[in-house]
Amino acid sequence: MAFIPVFAQQNRKQPNIIVIISDDHAYQAIGAYGAAYKLTPNIDRLANEGMLFTNACVANSICGPSRATFLTGKFSHKNGFKDNKTKFDASQAVFVKQLRANGYQTAWIGKWHLETKPEGFNFWEILPGQGQYYNPDFLTMNAGKIRIEGYATNIITDLSENWLSNRDTSKPFCLVIGHKATHRVWIPDTQDLGALDNMQFPLPGNFYDGYDDRYAAAHQDMNIANTMRLGYDLKVLPDTGFGKENYSRLTAAQRAKFDAYYKPIEKDFLQKKLSGNALTEWKYQRYMHDYLSTGLSLDRNIGRILDYLDAHGLKENTLVIYTSDQGFYLGEHGFFDKRFMYEESFKTPLIVRYPALIKAGTKSDALVENIDFAPTFLDLASVPIPKDIQGESMLSLFDKNNSKKWRNEVYYHYYEWGEHSVIPHFGIKTKQYKLIRFYQVHDSWELFDLKADPKEMHNMYGKKGYEKITKELKEQLLQTIKKYDDKEAEQIFLQKF
Repeated sequence: MAFIPVFAQQNRKQPNIIVIISDDHAYQAIGAYGAAYKLTPNIDRLANEGMLFTNACVANSICGPSRATFLTGKFSHKNGFKDNKTKFDASQAVFVKQLRANGYQTAWIGKWHLETKPEGFNFWEILPGQGQYYNPDFLTMNAGKIRIEGYATNIITDLSENWLSNRDTSKPFCLVIGHKATHRVWIPDTQDLGALDNMQFPLPGNFYDGYDDRYAAAHQDMNIANTMRLGYDLKVLPDTGFGKENYSRLTAAQRAKFDAYYKPIEKDFLQKKLSGNALTEWKYQRYMHDYLSTGLSLDRNIGRILDYLDAHGLKENTLVIYTSDQGFYLGEHGFFDKRFMYEESFKTPLIVRYPALIKAGTKSDALVENIDFAPTFLDLASVPIPKDIQGESMLSLFDKNNSKKWRNEVYYHYYEWGEHSVIPHFGIKTKQYKLIRFYQVHDSWELFDLKADPKEMHNMYGKKGYEKITKELKEQLLQTIKKYDDKEAEQIFLQKF
């Protein structure tokens, strides 16, 4: 039976829902999650006014499949969208269709990245594919493809505010705002170029990870030293890749600002003639400057949406969620990108504000997952949750006085072999442990004691003293696989190697 909070029993007015989904935004870049940079005042404001989840995870840490999980409340093996090489079947049941059938106006604006037209929305205006930061194209419901001059993060907020201002105010609404930021290749708004030039970013303690006893980590292709590209990623010698896709889109005025900032950096870099660790650490600094500078506009525009809700009297009856489609590496293990079940990629920011139920400034360490969004929205709207949804409503977690039992583990399955050479794997995480099974390219197990080793540097699988917990976790993993009916994982699990 769905959890019905007291406020819902007393007041049947359906609340509004706004979900802001960024792309590749690392929780460790956010002040509310402990980042020392203090560059996210508006996201931090949302956390101060709502609930911050410290153990929010994703079912499959890659762009499209993560969004499919969010929409359906089902794992990738059930919604059919396992990797970015396939297309999402938008005709299947998604929570917005059920909300719309129960009186909600629904809209998705911004990055969609599911390679098919949205269904179940009264309105949509989406970036094609990954989209572009500057002067982006949009696919529209009625006008086909259009190009809008400006910076994507600002434009997406403009379009969102315009939709909010022109909606039918007699009906509740559900609006998903999908931002491109902070996806590779991390291009800041012109007003943020150089904003962080006075900052030097310390290397993560495991930046020069040797990957002992971790075959998959040692054989990836997503490291700053060897994979990050000077032209494509870091705007040095833009004709080596960056210009073909991004630089050529800039207007003359935008390009002038770009050149004024990046050309001196390029000149200085060429004069240094760096190599070895010095080159790697230079790349890390430039990466952090561009990544976090791109995040400045994201945070600023989240503030715009919060201010809009305040100005229009919508704060009290609107659930606002900020999250990302997955986490991201900011040099931990020497990585950028995502995909792995290691913490920085597997965990994602999740902040929820709903004054009618959530006490300001609260935290939850519950093991939640992006399969839980769909049932939560339906539960909040007093709409029945379909039995085939695999997630659980988080409403009971919003109320700190509720004692409803929550799950003891979260499940993960990553499928895509090829991009960045991350080996497919599945596993579970509990409050203290993480067990991972790599397969297909290389068969291996990894076990981490997150309490003793939060940076996941020491694979304890097969080590003396961990026999009992390994056996227990394997049994728990198998039961979880069966619970979610992941037959492919079950078959692999039962194979001997």
